[in-house]
Amino acid sequence: MESATFETELSLFKYDNLEQLPESYRDLTEDERRERIEAAKAELGDDVVVLGHNYQRREIVEHADFVGDSYQLSKEAANADADYVVFGGVTFMAESADIITDDDQSVILPSMEASCPMAGMAEALQVDAAWEEITAAAPDSEIIPITYMNSYADLKAFCAEQGGLVCTSSNAADAFEWAFERGDKVLFLPDKHLGENTAYELGMEDSIAEWDPWDPEGIEAEAAAEADVVLWDGYCQVHERFSAEHIADLRADRPDANVVVHPECRREVVEAADVVGSTATICETVANADPGDAWAIGTEIHLAKHLDRWHPDVEVLPLCGDACMDCNAMRQIDPNYLTWVLEELVAGRERNVVAVAPEEKELAQVALDRMLEV
Repeated sequence: MESATFETELSLFKYDNLEQLPESYRDLTEDERRERIEAAKAELGDDVVVLGHNYQRREIVEHADFVGDSYQLSKEAANADADYVVFGGVTFMAESADIITDDDQSVILPSMEASCPMAGMAEALQVDAAWEEITAAAPDSEIIPITYMNSYADLKAFCAEQGGLVCTSSNAADAFEWAFERGDKVLFLPDKHLGENTAYELGMEDSIAEWDPWDPEGIEAEAAAEADVVLWDGYCQVHERFSAEHIADLRADRPDANVVVHPECRREVVEAADVVGSTATICETVANADPGDAWAIGTEIHLAKHLDRWHPDVEVLPLCGDACMDCNAMRQIDPNYLTWVLEELVAGRERNVVAVAPEEKELAQVALDRMLEV
């Protein structure tokens, strides 16, 4: 997948306003950061809202006005009466916030290098080319594209233009059913594991094909067009790391522990887990556990750490122990960057503004509106 890595690197330059952290901010201690962040927030008052994704480190989450998953946070931003939305997440999340917030609100990403690798695995040029091939191979079929929320605004806009919609990990099955009411086939992007797990949930496991944009010798368009569900070969590097062996080892060592995993995990991991669901479901599962219960968490390591702090009466275990990964993109939101962008706002300067082009924004909103229909 060398070319996938290269494509991900290219996606960092989706915006031309990349700004490096000033040297004076690079050696702040945690106490200095905390004091300065809180002082800046106090100075800005209701003019700013800080959002912290579940996968962010503690030093970001502790300063967030709202903590949650990507779309939940975007909705919080839209409901906030704040001029500035500082999003402790990744690029596509900030784009989603810009799509659904008012035009007079500015969305700021502390570091523009926080670009989701999975979103970068489905770039617009690749998708356009694949769409042309697959639709040409099935001229009599109505193909409905669905993109996971974890994608760039231009892919959301593409799906809207082609009659499709956006989904979250919570409503992917509903999005599939919506699509099949209107068409014959689904092209699901960019996460093949979420797409496969959803197809299995709906009993469609016998008519799945995988489209690999990186392999010119891969499946032919004609073969893809025969399937009811075509999965784009993208994946989350954090969730793909989990294996059925991790669950087997855990059950051998801790037969008292239950397992909850995200549907971005491989099919065999989902099949072996006790509970499968979005980050919200994972949080609710632990919150509703009885005191003394043990739950192994199959998602990004920082959420497991947060849940362990938030629910001290429940034993929270990372599913793959010390081998569990944090998200490389989320890691780019360093608390020093948060300090910098907030203090710049106090000084009247907006840094790292994420702004989706108007036409793209309008179409992406259509795809989101269709999701809300289901």
